[in-house]
Amino acid sequence: MKALASLAHAIDRLNQIVGRSVAWLALGMVLVQFIVVVMRYVFGIGSIAMQESIIYMHGGIFLLAAGYTLWRGGHVRVDIFYRGASATKKAIVDLFGVVFLLIPVVTTIWLVSWPYVSQSWAVREGSQETSGIQAVFLLKTFILIFAILVLLQGISLAAHSILVLAGFEKPEAENGSEAV
Repeated sequence: MKALASLAHAIDRLNQIVGRSVAWLALGMVLVQFIVVVMRYVFGIGSIAMQESIIYMHGGIFLLAAGYTLWRGGHVRVDIFYRGASATKKAIVDLFGVVFLLIPVVTTIWLVSWPYVSQSWAVREGSQETSGIQAVFLLKTFILIFAILVLLQGISLAAHSILVLAGFEKPEAENGSEAV
């Protein structure tokens, strides 16, 4: 059980680092958008690369921080039943959700996306605009990274649920692991 707890905490830490790092893209996105607007409407200058960079940052924020969001409990669940449930029932619901919903969905996303992303890498797909960012293949890679990070966090959630059910770990609200 100690190895399971160590694995879960290592995955949690990875997603915390990725999530907190990616969060800075929000500030970058706002700043770049502000610069694009000022350049466009004050100076009459446009930049396709800067406009496309906003799409890259937006994609990065949502896809790369999804595992962090799962760790924080920020994904949608039916709180009508979950909120009032005991720690044991929450652990059972989380374990069931990971095994029967999260893992199959994330695996499907990986399997469907792999040919799409690998084809993009094969041709080093770039922007359709000449002055755009010539790295669309990197943007598409975020889909695969998303699948890996969410799968790992799902494994961590399942491990924490098993540890709670076995009595080796206190539920999240009691041990403060939700705190940032």
